[in-house]
Amino acid sequence: MRTTQQFSITLPNDMADVVAEKVSSGSYASVSEVLRDGLRALIERDAAIDKWLREEVVPGHREYMADPSKGVPADQIMKRLKARRGTDAAE
Repeated sequence: MRTTQQFSITLPNDMADVVAEKVSSGSYASVSEVLRDGLRALIERDAAIDKWLREEVVPGHREYMADPSKGVPADQIMKRLKARRGTDAAE
């Protein structure tokens, strides 16, 4: 049984140039290695987002639904963020 599958893909020129540069610089041995590494990064990012949603967003939403008084209005959050950045909260 095969453990790989061959694909034929088309990339925009700017992306193809990045792939070619990665191979020509010696960072990767082949186009396939560049694409495999990119897909691994995508899989890791997706897993991190899924984990964040399950472990933080959903529980936070449930906590809010159980007691909406714990919520913070969006305008207050924006003021806090702008204050941290040192920008005018009235923007």
